[in-house]
Amino acid sequence: MSFISYYFHWSEQEVESLDHASRRRWCEEISSINVSLNPSEQKKEKSIFELGRKR
Repeated sequence: MSFISYYFHWSEQEVESLDHASRRRWCEEISSINVSLNPSEQKKEKSIFELGRKR
């Protein structure tokens, strides 16, 4: 929830009103936007979905 709130400046109540699938979709959208804005070979930021993956 904080990931969405941080990037879109939405309130806690706005994010809480979304169902889980919608929150996940918005996280994917934000991550996609970050990748398109920072298309470097060496990623500066990881996708929220990459943070929990083991290498």
